[in-house]
Amino acid sequence: MKEKTVAELKQMMDEGVDFQLIDVREEHEFDMANLNGELIPLGNLIIEAEKIRKDVPVIVHCRSGSRSAAAINELEKRFGYENLYNLKGGIMAYSREIDPSLTVS
Repeated sequence: MKEKTVAELKQMMDEGVDFQLIDVREEHEFDMANLNGELIPLGNLIIEAEKIRKDVPVIVHCRSGSRSAAAINELEKRFGYENLYNLKGGIMAYSREIDPSLTVS
């Protein structure tokens, strides 16, 4: 599985790279802290898969990287995505390494 580090994500954001950020956590987690990605909870992923682009890199994240890895495996298997990247360490790593003001539980 392809991965991006939080430093790579921050660089992409800073440079204005065209990519899509998908957050597969639950709504209450998203409401507490988010990276301004598009919320598609893991349970809704298959029915909302058409929202996920195939023409740009797509970084998928969750709290720690486990749910997003499961999401990527399912999307690649069912829909043939080849442009998905798991955010290594999830939003917890982003909070720890990039933005300590994010409150992630």
